[in-house]
Amino acid sequence: MQIGEIADATGLSRDTLRFYEKRGLLRARRSANGYRDYPPEAVEWLRYIRLAQSLGFTLVEIEADLPLLANPKASGEQLRIALARKLADIDRRLEGLQALRGELARRLHHDMFACPLQASLA
Repeated sequence: MQIGEIADATGLSRDTLRFYEKRGLLRARRSANGYRDYPPEAVEWLRYIRLAQSLGFTLVEIEADLPLLANPKASGEQLRIALARKLADIDRRLEGLQALRGELARRLHHDMFACPLQASLA
């Protein structure tokens, strides 16, 4: 598949495909005329990358676990562990956001005439 075909099949821009290729997340052969030639399974792989990103995984995390993510059927337990780690990370971030929200609400309602950012309110 040429870059335009894979872009159409995945909804990704050509720039994104080139970026993924530069990072090593996608491989293409070069045809005799120098055009990129992607294997048909690249479409499924790119959808997998986008799904992982939509679940909160960064490209760095995807790159670090590339062998793991390349064959999800053979590494189901490892994927479950990665998902559990991501869920725990999100839970920690949510706790931090709840604490921040509470502090902001406390400062907002403390004294209508005082600056809510004064250190004395801490």
